[in-house]
Amino acid sequence: MKLTIYSPEKTVFDGEVELCEVPGTKGRFTILRDHDSIITTLQPGNIRYVIGGETVLQPVKSGYVEVHHNVISACVML
Repeated sequence: MKLTIYSPEKTVFDGEVELCEVPGTKGRFTILRDHDSIITTLQPGNIRYVIGGETVLQPVKSGYVEVHHNVISACVML
């Protein structure tokens, strides 16, 4: 899956990931390959993603995430 995390100032991450977990305003959820399309807002917390078996945490204050055809786009405030 392709994940792009960007803020108004810069692109924070842009690459392939194995999974992504986000702090949705209605609860944390994990995005895996072939996830249904969704758009939701984010609450303060960490976006967690896995690259080559290694976990990366990206703290966010707010934002939204869109998932469509194995492409995850997260527009965030850091």
